Amino acid sequence: MVIIAEMNVLTVGVGDRKGQFEGLPIHVFNRNSAHDAIRSFKTDQVDSVICDWNLADMPGGQFLKKLKSVKPDMPIIAIVEADNPQQEIEARTLGVSAVVTEDCEGCQLRQA
Repeated sequence: MVIIAEMNVLTVGVGDRKGQFEGLPIHVFNRNSAHDAIRSFKTDQVDSVICDWNLADMPGGQFLKKLKSVKPDMPIIAIVEADNPQQEIEARTLGVSAVVTEDCEGCQLRQA
C-alpha cells in the first residue's frame, strides 16, 4: 500500500521561485511579507516553511528567529545570499532544516 500525503508549505519572500515547486506533492501558500505569513499561521495548516532570510518587513532573519521561538520543531528551509557566509552561519545556528542560496537552480531547491 502506498500513501501519498500532500504537505502544506508556506513560502515567504520567494517571489517568482514558487513555480519551482510545481509537480511536487505539496500545496504552496505563497506570501510576500512576514506579516502576511504570520496571518497564514492563524488561518492555514502549515507543515513547513521556505523563507528568504531578508524580508522587507523583517530583515536579518527576524521572521525565522521568531518562528523558531514559537514553533521550534517546524521544518524550515532558509534562502540566503550566495556571497554572504555570515547569513548561512546564522541560519544554521538558528537550527533551520536546510540552507540554500538565492542563486540555486530549481532542481537544487527541490533536493533541499
